Amino acid sequence: MTQANGYSSYKNSKIMTASPAELTLMLYEGAIKFCNIAIVAIENKDYAKANTNIQKAERIIGEFQASLDFKYEVANDFNNVYSYLMERLIRANMKKDTEILEEVLKHLRTMRDTWKEVMQKTKNGTVVA
Repeated sequence: MTQANGYSSYKNSKIMTASPAELTLMLYEGAIKFCNIAIVAIENKDYAKANTNIQKAERIIGEFQASLDFKYEVANDFNNVYSYLMERLIRANMKKDTEILEEVLKHLRTMRDTWKEVMQKTKNGTVVA
């Protein structure tokens, strides 16, 4: 087994055994990573790579939106935030604007950090009695 295949197997195993809370954290991390890659790609004038990575971030945000449970009032607030982030990602992609991506990153990092706190204060995202 090559080193790349070993890493791929490890990563796949990590995803398959992750709790819902851990998967959410991984998605936030992924969106942050893809935005960072897009910023570097724009700076290097590699617009195809920027497009690909912005679209990956958009798909993650879309997945967050699709998984919202609207029987809880807070879902509407999250939906509004995700809609805003999606609009900003689309605009950043159209204009190849790193400032917009930096703004999106700021929001994603805040959401990720808040999620980490929730995971720490609960048992990995599960309410502790």
